[in-house]
Amino acid sequence: MAYRNFTLSRDEDGIAVVTWDMSDRSMNVFTEEVLREIDAFVDELTADEAVKGVVITSGKKGSFTGGADLKMLRGMFDAYEAKLAENREAAVAELFERCGEMGRIWRKLETSGKPYVAAINGTCMGGGFELALACHGRVAAKDAKMGLPEVKVGIFPGAGGTQRVPRMADTQSALQMLLQGQTLTADKAKRMKLIDEVVAGEDELVAKAREMLKAGLKPVKPWDEKGFKLPSGPVYSAAGAQVWPAVASLYRKETYDNYPGARAIVKCVYEGLLVPMDTALKIEQRYFAHVLQTTEAAMMIRSLFVSMQELNKGARRPAGVPAARLGKVAVIGAGFMGAGIAYVSARAGLDVVLIDRDQEAADKGRAHSRTLMEGLVKKGRATKEDAEALLAKITATPDYSALSDVDLVVEAVFEDRKVKADVIARAAAAMKEGAIFASNTSTIPITSLAGSFPDTKRFIGIHFFSPVDRMMLTEVILGEETGDEALATALDFVRAIRKTPIVVNDTRGFFANRCVLRYISEAYDMLVEGVPAPMIENAARAAGMPVGPLALNDEVAIDLSQKIMKATIADEGEAAVNPQHFQLVNRLVEEGRIGRKGGKGFYDYPEKPARKHLWSGLKALFPQKKAEEVDYAELQQRFLVTMALEAARTMEEGVVVDPREADVGSILGFGYAPYTGGTISYIDGMGAKAFVAMCEALEARYGERFAPTPLLREMAASGDSFYKRFAPKTAQAA
Repeated sequence: MAYRNFTLSRDEDGIAVVTWDMSDRSMNVFTEEVLREIDAFVDELTADEAVKGVVITSGKKGSFTGGADLKMLRGMFDAYEAKLAENREAAVAELFERCGEMGRIWRKLETSGKPYVAAINGTCMGGGFELALACHGRVAAKDAKMGLPEVKVGIFPGAGGTQRVPRMADTQSALQMLLQGQTLTADKAKRMKLIDEVVAGEDELVAKAREMLKAGLKPVKPWDEKGFKLPSGPVYSAAGAQVWPAVASLYRKETYDNYPGARAIVKCVYEGLLVPMDTALKIEQRYFAHVLQTTEAAMMIRSLFVSMQELNKGARRPAGVPAARLGKVAVIGAGFMGAGIAYVSARAGLDVVLIDRDQEAADKGRAHSRTLMEGLVKKGRATKEDAEALLAKITATPDYSALSDVDLVVEAVFEDRKVKADVIARAAAAMKEGAIFASNTSTIPITSLAGSFPDTKRFIGIHFFSPVDRMMLTEVILGEETGDEALATALDFVRAIRKTPIVVNDTRGFFANRCVLRYISEAYDMLVEGVPAPMIENAARAAGMPVGPLALNDEVAIDLSQKIMKATIADEGEAAVNPQHFQLVNRLVEEGRIGRKGGKGFYDYPEKPARKHLWSGLKALFPQKKAEEVDYAELQQRFLVTMALEAARTMEEGVVVDPREADVGSILGFGYAPYTGGTISYIDGMGAKAFVAMCEALEARYGERFAPTPLLREMAASGDSFYKRFAPKTAQAA
């Protein structure tokens, strides 16, 4: 048979080498065609008596496979949805069969009677790692990365991952890997016994795989042999009695039972380890088909897999604008934020000019990159040479004339309109013709700042999130007169530094901060009502938020909240800020409780190893309710609804025009409960009618801040959704 995606070669020792190399892709991915070809070559090699063993490797340098193709997943969902309306039973049956297709092929390979070795030369994720686990041996390059990240997008490893991993590694390590979607280094995978050999580089992989086959690698997996013993012993044993209660406790603590995919992992492993492999794989297939039918899986796959890839590939980039050639950029403001922007820019290979008021301040900002690189060197993720090379790309100076040859300037100075205006004017005088200017303001409208720049078409906002080196989101903000070239350049820059962009129109607070401020504001309201602070924080985490609102406020700084309130009052009047909230924040700041940076805020931060704890004085600020007087479930609901409602307002106002950006932005920007798929998917997932009813109930109890918008009421009446009404544009080609 002729193969389009694979080449097969055989040598005199009877070893066949299968090389996966998709000519039309930069990375190998699973498509329906790829699966058909794998199915075919397994049959072909099984039937060939001259073949004594098989090596599977990749022709893509530094990459084995990135996992499943978007179109294949979409096709599965589309076919299921189309058939569901006609015949639910047939739709579910077909989904069940399609869910088991990959696992069926891997099992056929595993039991073919021929030994297979996976030679993993780089990135090996999802179904690709499940294929490797089905092989009888695995060898990986030292810098290879592998894992089963499916739980992060709402599903789980459904092609044998939940069954092979806990039969190879101990139960606790296996579950931790599966539930967290961990990415493993080759060395860690070997310690877990998921990899047999690690070699220095790609060139040695196939030779080592051949050695393993020539040494007599058995073509039978241990679990298919009589007498096989699980690494952690039987589920019903003294050892199992220690493991499984702890697993249940850890699962609840980590997930609050919000994720059907994670719940299914625990059930798959538990039930699967009680039965033979073929039965276990059927159990896994059944749970996989069930999880794919959940709202959570549909929303998470759409936002965290499909939409995120589309946005990263330039879904909002203006058509017809040539790619920006960014060789050199500048960052004005060498504080924590500006220093972080300089670091990620240099890490992406760009030359960076880092400017501050004097040489000492600029040098301090550059030193931030040294600190970050030293941390990577200690972890073995970079070399000293890498660190020096990165620092060589950053020029620290107070001299604005250094802007004369940069392509993009990013301003990241103090959040003060006058300070920014002065910096913008000074930069404009030194910049070359055609260069783009971007402000990293977090709340001040871009259009008002653009007035200090001579060409408003070249002025744009690029709002980073802190810490810049870890936060993946950037908001690209359009002023009223921002041109397509500025937008294209900003998106090209964001792509170069490997961040995910969302494009929003101008307004105070833009998108993310508007929603975050609602989150924190709702916590202020709860404090004023007398809800105990621990209940507030715990309810937020139980709702799916990564950190409670009071802890978050400490991280971003309470004195910054005060500055934002003062700026809002100055621009919009006293009625724009709740006076009780303003009094609360003023009192904390007056007492020196400005957040983590000051060692105290809503929390106290004692010296390590002691852990932070809520400030006991919070109880004295407002009369306290008893726990039984508080509806804990309603607290969770209030947090999710207030942020989703604010996101809906931004779409109704035209601040956000694409629901993908609201969803991805809310998850990456402030950790909005990922299992919902994001703020807009939270509404669409339950339906506008149900969401409006929820808002009206909360409005009756807590006031007009929960009032549904006119658009939401209209959508509730018509049965419309955001993803239908604001249908996203198709992503551009990468």
